[in-house]
Amino acid sequence: MSETAVKNYLFASDFDQTLTFNDSGYVLSEIVGIPTGEFKRKAEGMAKLNLVQQGAELAYLLLHDPEFRSRVRREHLYEVGKRIRLKENIGLLYAILDHGIPGYHFEFAILSAAPLEVIQSALEGIVPKEKIYGTEFRYTERGEIDTILRATAGYGKVTVLDELQEKLQIGADHVVYAGDGSSDIHVMLHVKARDGFSISVSESRRVAHIAERTVLGDNAVVVLVPILEEIVGWRRPQIRSFLESYGFLTQEWESVHTDWLTLRPALTEVPRASM
Repeated sequence: MSETAVKNYLFASDFDQTLTFNDSGYVLSEIVGIPTGEFKRKAEGMAKLNLVQQGAELAYLLLHDPEFRSRVRREHLYEVGKRIRLKENIGLLYAILDHGIPGYHFEFAILSAAPLEVIQSALEGIVPKEKIYGTEFRYTERGEIDTILRATAGYGKVTVLDELQEKLQIGADHVVYAGDGSSDIHVMLHVKARDGFSISVSESRRVAHIAERTVLGDNAVVVLVPILEEIVGWRRPQIRSFLESYGFLTQEWESVHTDWLTLRPALTEVPRASM
């Protein structure tokens, strides 16, 4: 196939619990000696009050909470990255999207509200630094966090995605986004409104309602399945064969349609149907 026939896409992914099994905030709390329950309480409180963009809770605490600000230094953020438990085969996912699908090239990018140092440290040697976009801080000479330069959360992700799309000269309908939580809703809605393709990697109802597809698995490569089906147009036998060429056997593959219902008693008594 000639080079001119290659179809170019942008694949952007969240980080925490999309490419990992952990939330950076919990790992950081353990490192600096703050009870993880305390982090959870403060983060959930901010989310309920809509005090910050969803996903930016950790960044807010690092800058404004006395307990976090007095303890956390840049080296702690790098240490978090080394302790984060990553999903398997992120490097392979990156390679396949880059040049492994005949006739297609997916420019890879990570958009996350997590601190940039955390993501770069966790993915060192796996994903190039220049493809990672996270919350950026300015530090004092003593290594303390001084200000936030950029927060890649909520609408911040939308801004970065649009900048990347313009830079790469990729059409809006050739944008793919993968995420797992409430902080991804803004960018998923944005992608959907412009005929892009969004993938949820969690069973969160709020995200699953928006995403075109939901795929679950401990291996990062599973996110390829909806891409190969919906964008590349392959059927299951071809996808299985493709995964087998990389050493993966498809042990289970279930597609389940889920209905979420909440039933409550009627306000007035309804006569029961006679048997």
